[in-house]
Amino acid sequence: MKKNNLVIGILFLLGGLALAILVLLLHSKLDNLLCSFSGAGIGTGLVMICKYFYWNAPQNRERYEEKLAEEDIELHDELNITLRERSGRYAYLLGLLVVSISIVVFSILGKLDIIHYARPIVLFLGGYLVFQYVSGIAIFRYLLKKY
Repeated sequence: MKKNNLVIGILFLLGGLALAILVLLLHSKLDNLLCSFSGAGIGTGLVMICKYFYWNAPQNRERYEEKLAEEDIELHDELNITLRERSGRYAYLLGLLVVSISIVVFSILGKLDIIHYARPIVLFLGGYLVFQYVSGIAIFRYLLKKY
């Protein structure tokens, strides 16, 4: 396993610890959120560090090489590439559909005074819908030009 994985794991751990210290020193409305980020950083860092030492142990190196070779085959398999591209396309279209329906639902709930702050939600979702659509077209054109 690359030494870069160990460095990234240590950085995650240090970042999580720094956030934990920040939560303990400062008392704000963001304590719950910072505590969650702290736990995520510490947990991710510990897992990455443990994986590094596990896979670099002499008895596990051969299995790790086999695992990397298997992952490389799976990554470059033509069927898997096609399926990933197709699933990405379907997820993109599903996302457009969900955002469009959400705009209509939040607009109706706002007009019925069920949700009092529906306008910012609708504006955000509308902006996100435009962003997602435009970025999909831009990425497609970039890839078309590249290939």
